[in-house]
Amino acid sequence: MPVLSSGTSLSQLDPWRPLIDKFGRRHSYLRVSLTDRCNFRCTYCMPEKGVIWKGRDQVLTLEEILRLTRVFVRLGIDKVRLTGGEPTVRKGLTGLISKLRSIDGLKTLLMTTNGSTLLDKALEYREAGLDGLNVSIDSLNHDKFQKITRGAKLDKIVGGLEQARMSGYRTIKVNVVVMPGVNDDELCDFVEFGRRLGVHVRFIEFMPFMGNEWTTDGVFSYRQMLDNIGKKFSLTPISVDKSAVAKEFWVDGGPSTIGFVTSVTDDFCEGCNRVRLTADGKLKTCLFLKAGTSLMEMCRQGAPDDDLAIAIHSGLATKWAGHPDMQRWASFDDRAMVQIGG
Repeated sequence: MPVLSSGTSLSQLDPWRPLIDKFGRRHSYLRVSLTDRCNFRCTYCMPEKGVIWKGRDQVLTLEEILRLTRVFVRLGIDKVRLTGGEPTVRKGLTGLISKLRSIDGLKTLLMTTNGSTLLDKALEYREAGLDGLNVSIDSLNHDKFQKITRGAKLDKIVGGLEQARMSGYRTIKVNVVVMPGVNDDELCDFVEFGRRLGVHVRFIEFMPFMGNEWTTDGVFSYRQMLDNIGKKFSLTPISVDKSAVAKEFWVDGGPSTIGFVTSVTDDFCEGCNRVRLTADGKLKTCLFLKAGTSLMEMCRQGAPDDDLAIAIHSGLATKWAGHPDMQRWASFDDRAMVQIGG
């Protein structure tokens, strides 16, 4: 158990105090991976040979997800994002959304998805209580999209996105992982796409994870993206909270907006307010740190909520001020992106 400079053990403090780390960052945002499974095989997310899926008994049950989320909300979390793998392949998703929505103190419930179920399920998720969606679309070219995803059909995803627009979500964002020589020639097309559909497009720097063959040459930087898009559109910076993951801009004076997630070349660690719960129930305090305490095992061993809260604080006490340089970072994690959930 970590000990403070005063000599006080974390276990001696109020377990239900807010989640503030040793750098003064208050954590209010939890990302919950519902599964390590996915029905796509995106090149930047999953190794070419795939991964070994967790067995049913090796991942959190829906009841455990609910219990742990309640604990996190009691600790000050007010925003939750459901991730995967692909969260929509998890059975019982709609019921889970409804039960999470009923947690007192939870203000915002979001989901990141590949969009494969939205054509049929967008309205159902919204009516269950989901506030917003992030939909991954990495190319607007049908053949290229199929190659990146190793088989998915673009038309179905775009149709699902349009269905989501008609379902009354508070926010809809399109996530684009930008890779040189793959889709960097489509940046302006995506800006037009977002403006036409009325959705916010976020361009994400390619990040290193196990098995995705990341190299520094594979990073199309934020500055390169700005230069590329700025040749066609006028971009005006938008003031955002210091905990925001994206640098945002009005396009040609608005109302259309775009954003850039610059984890590789210009990190936003100083304002980080996020913690993650992996599908196998481990606490992950940084996307690029190995997963730590198994909250799932604690639940299954009968730990009371107070002990879970203490364990969460203990895990948070190990969080770094910022992630390491790119080369060290590339070898730091032992999980593919699909096993983390972003």
